[in-house]
Amino acid sequence: GYVGADLSQLCLEAALQCIRSHVDHMDVDSEDPIPEEALDQLIVEDDHFVHALAVSDPSTLRENKIEVPDVKWKDIGGLEDTKRELQEMVRYPIEHRGLFEKFGMQASRGVLFYGPPGCGKTLMAKAIANECGANFISVKGPELLNMWFGGSEANVRDLFDKARAASPCILFFDEMDSIARSRSGGGGGGSSETSDRVINQILSEIDGIGSGKTLFIIGATNRPDILDPGIMRPGRLDQLIYIPLPDKESRVSIFKANLRKSPIADDLTFEQLSDVTEGFSGADITEICQRAAKNAIRDSITAEIERQRRVESGELTQEEADALPDQVPCITRIHFEASMSKARRSVTPDIVKQYDDFSSKMKQQWSTSTESGTAYDFDSVAAEQQREDALMNVSEEEVEEEEEQVDEEDSAVPAE
Repeated sequence: GYVGADLSQLCLEAALQCIRSHVDHMDVDSEDPIPEEALDQLIVEDDHFVHALAVSDPSTLRENKIEVPDVKWKDIGGLEDTKRELQEMVRYPIEHRGLFEKFGMQASRGVLFYGPPGCGKTLMAKAIANECGANFISVKGPELLNMWFGGSEANVRDLFDKARAASPCILFFDEMDSIARSRSGGGGGGSSETSDRVINQILSEIDGIGSGKTLFIIGATNRPDILDPGIMRPGRLDQLIYIPLPDKESRVSIFKANLRKSPIADDLTFEQLSDVTEGFSGADITEICQRAAKNAIRDSITAEIERQRRVESGELTQEEADALPDQVPCITRIHFEASMSKARRSVTPDIVKQYDDFSSKMKQQWSTSTESGTAYDFDSVAAEQQREDALMNVSEEEVEEEEEQVDEEDSAVPAE
């Protein structure tokens, strides 16, 4: 995604970093010119360019780029099937392009994450971008909307142009339902017409992604039921992945990630915390950890105030106070119990059931098995189709016989 001006700025930053690394050996306050021996040591090396790359972004990404944190698969517990699917859809086309060309397969263009809020859809998108070493552009749906006629469509075009220029790139649409609702079909006027134009522009851009560009689109939504069906047709965001509430293994991983820099009491394990947070989302668990840490900080400050009071009252000298052990060395069970007493589930069982029902509905629509749980077999499917055709023919013959019988009975009735 770097253009000529970006490369020039990159070289300049590398040269400046080279000078910074040698400035300690130069007398910058002297009015005399720098000796040639010192100038000869100013050689721009790979490390200087590595630093320049870390602080310089391509101009195509400056407006929309989000600095992706160091998120790896190991930081996300559970969801192994989801990880495998994402690797096959995103990572394989980037790392094994030759195999796709060999088998004449075109890489998938996009995937749609759906599920309850706070379950790590954004985290999953960032993790796959990190694993693939691809650029990552994230945008929330409402950010594309513009009050002026044609402004929203122009924002969509500019966004896709930047993503194509930054290939390989993952373009992440958060809150997809805000810009991709089912089209009104005309006559709605106002905001519905704007929404229709935006979704039409998005579909046009997705269809226009060239095979030579490694651009993958990830959408995330909490309301898959209101999305326009066109966005999920083959060749677009045709892969739907359900991100459910975290299971026990996932909750353990979430606790580890949130508390990796926090001291924890020995009598408290991540498994215990996971057992008492069933039904909580990742965001709920993060809030529990933050509140427990705040409780520990509050107790630590209270203990420090008490210690200073004893010093000021003459009960202790400053040396004796400094020698006292830390009253709150870690986050304890009491802190977590106080945090859990105020915790709440942001996703109710009714909401979870709605997502589970939608997921089951999608699986039934996509299923190609002759029976649930059985493998697909061409011969058995063909035989089943023949049986259905035979039954259909028999039914048609029975209908014809009944119609002939009715006609005969009608002709036998004397006219009045």
